[in-house]
Amino acid sequence: MKRIYLIFALCSAWMAGVACTNFLVGKDASVDGSTMVSYAADSYALYGFLYYRPAADHAEGVVREVKDWDTGKPLCTIPQVAHTYNVVGNMNEHQLTIGETTWGGRPELEVGEGIDYGSLIYIALERCKTAREAIKCMTDLVAEYGYASSGETFSIADPNEVWMMELIGKGKVEKGAVWVATRVPDDCIAAHANQARFTTINFKDKENWMWSKDVVKFARKQGYYTGKKDEDFNFQEAYAPYDFSGLYVCEARVWSFFRKFSGDMDKYFDFASGKTFVETGGKYAGERMPLYIKPNHKVSAQELKNCMRDQYEGTPLDITQGPDAGPWNSKLRYGSLGFKLDSVQYWFERPIATQQTAWSFVAQMRGYEGANAGGIFWFGVDDAASTVYVPIYSTITEVPECFKEGNGDMYNYSPTSAWWTYNIVANWAYTKYSAMMPDIKKVQTAWEDKFNAQVAVVDEAVATLNAEDKAAWLTKYSILQAEDSHKAWQQLCIYLFTKYLDGQQRKEKDGEFLRNAYGLPEGPNRTPYPTEFLESVHEHIAHE
Repeated sequence: MKRIYLIFALCSAWMAGVACTNFLVGKDASVDGSTMVSYAADSYALYGFLYYRPAADHAEGVVREVKDWDTGKPLCTIPQVAHTYNVVGNMNEHQLTIGETTWGGRPELEVGEGIDYGSLIYIALERCKTAREAIKCMTDLVAEYGYASSGETFSIADPNEVWMMELIGKGKVEKGAVWVATRVPDDCIAAHANQARFTTINFKDKENWMWSKDVVKFARKQGYYTGKKDEDFNFQEAYAPYDFSGLYVCEARVWSFFRKFSGDMDKYFDFASGKTFVETGGKYAGERMPLYIKPNHKVSAQELKNCMRDQYEGTPLDITQGPDAGPWNSKLRYGSLGFKLDSVQYWFERPIATQQTAWSFVAQMRGYEGANAGGIFWFGVDDAASTVYVPIYSTITEVPECFKEGNGDMYNYSPTSAWWTYNIVANWAYTKYSAMMPDIKKVQTAWEDKFNAQVAVVDEAVATLNAEDKAAWLTKYSILQAEDSHKAWQQLCIYLFTKYLDGQQRKEKDGEFLRNAYGLPEGPNRTPYPTEFLESVHEHIAHE
């Protein structure tokens, strides 16, 4: 099959601007009984830092200002609650975690007023203890104040339950939003990646499903659904009809995740890649993938981190292969995901790990069963393929300097900012990807192996401490790991720049660059282009 697909005129191109990925794991589907959620904040406009708001008490009459997460635009104010919880990244002190992916949906429903999706997340984290509380908080807020963003899927999890919620505003038709939420079974995994995935709603199962009372009624009013029975209503078809990008750019990432835990996913390739959609002229997308699956083995936190690094390796969509990857198998694609030639629209593959990631996480909600130290917010900045996920505990009271908000920004370089350091390493690696990534992976693996081995040690160290002393100990530990791994990446930056200077490769042995008998640097290995690339150049010249 071709790796870049033709798109018919009926397919929209909005999806090029947004792209995040979430994976969800139920407690009986994980190795240690944790619930887990992963999230990548993928935007060329986002700067990578670790969000932090300490717990606080608020006087009566105080208001909370709401600003659009993406633009900073003031939207509204809402009454503040008496007490807000400690929030580290997208996890609070009760280990409630919320992630999201944007899918847009019906264009006429995108323009609304009220609270944006990002603010919904952080307000809920400040105010709620459980996933069910968060769903009620978020939907109550949009009902009262309106919704200012386009269609979203939210991952909402606590140490006991994992939920997915899809929500879209009503545009200028009405204030508020329509939505549906379901609990992911404890023994299952799920995923979403910028495409609405809910189909029919189980209106009979009120314990594991929630929905807005007008989710079907509003669709009928707008002409999105003309069926007679509510039980036949399809949320995705009504509010976010498939286009090619929703499959090839989005559902393909879900397929790539699922295939690691099921031997039955190849049958969905023609659907997820958009092949069936194209062949039928957009009339039929093919057999849909399930909303969630039962994995063929239990999932570890490290495995989920590795899934966040997926670039479709070993599949027909492998972005590190083909002429567009260049001679050194780079995943970097300049410009947008799509391009036009002779008025025909084409798309590149969009992998899970991408260069525009500002930050990503794997949230491990372990509860406080036994003597463990609670939730671990594995946090990394920039491209997940080349970052390190640092253990940040959910009860810390201070953010590491390298991850701190205000330490540099998109236009102001800071040598103490992890975002800048990891970006420099990754961007240098994109120039000779297949050569440099093994060097990066070696250091990345060593640090993450160390962190994983220390989890049990940390649990033991804080087992007998009171809450205040435990938080202090975990804060110092998290800061130390973040700063030390950042220093290691600064050293890696210098090492890689030296080793691959001017496109060559410096000779080394046992981690030291070689010098001659007189102490001067030896000449480099002048690594030639790969044979396959040279053959393609020869073929091109031969046909001129």
